Amino acid sequence: MLKRILVAVVGVPFLLAVLVVAPEWATYALLCGLCIIAAHELMSAVCGKEKTHRWWGLAGTLAVFVLTTVFFGDSRFADTPVRGMFPFFVAALLVLLFVILVTQYGREDALSLIDICTVLLAGVAIPLALSCLLRLRLMEMGSGLVLIPLVAAFCSDTMALFAGMAFGKHKLAPLVSPKKTVEGSLGGLIGGMAGMVLFRIIFFLCTEIQLNILWCVFLGFVGAAMGQLGDLVFSAVKREFGIKDYGRLLPGHGGVLDRFDSVIFAAPVIWLIICSIHLWES
Repeated sequence: MLKRILVAVVGVPFLLAVLVVAPEWATYALLCGLCIIAAHELMSAVCGKEKTHRWWGLAGTLAVFVLTTVFFGDSRFADTPVRGMFPFFVAALLVLLFVILVTQYGREDALSLIDICTVLLAGVAIPLALSCLLRLRLMEMGSGLVLIPLVAAFCSDTMALFAGMAFGKHKLAPLVSPKKTVEGSLGGLIGGMAGMVLFRIIFFLCTEIQLNILWCVFLGFVGAAMGQLGDLVFSAVKREFGIKDYGRLLPGHGGVLDRFDSVIFAAPVIWLIICSIHLWES
């Protein structure tokens, strides 16, 4: 528990500095780094050491190009000459991946279907999900909006932990995560909503813009629910392949996928909702 607290004390200010204070390119750079590490963690868990060593670079490069496509896809980069090149790079790498599948078929160390799916998950799906943080950062008032998935997911994680310790009796998904309880899950939903109410207050104090209270509560609920689903999904992968943590990057928390599994699921849904509503009156 002490390690978790110490990492949070250092990590939270760092995240705030990068996502809120630093320019938008810093968010892009941070996400590139996180996705490269996440690709290594996932491939190590599923594909094994040898295949990870050989093909991690392909998954990591694919992840960077996916994020770069999103970053330069923003309208403010409309006149950038290289803007239209990055989707072709992504397509070329995908073609290369399947060429490798075909040309190596039958070899002892050939990529299997599950290996291909893992590379696609690590190099495309996870970066696309986390790119929604970048999409939020690039929006109007983006330095505040980018925090919403993190607030909903992390407040849910924290409250679920304490609620489960205090009131947990009924197992939520014992074969996937034996320690998680229904009571902890309900506490997590409350934590996500409460976190967004607090976020609304701080947002107003910083910007003098009043966010709609009902939408904030709804975003907190959805972010918490999707975050818990993400946690369970990545826990199921760990169970399937017999590992405790994806990595050791964050003492007390594990790896990038251990810490950001909830955000991977929460960010896309929250981004979609924010794009579809009027979160504040202009």
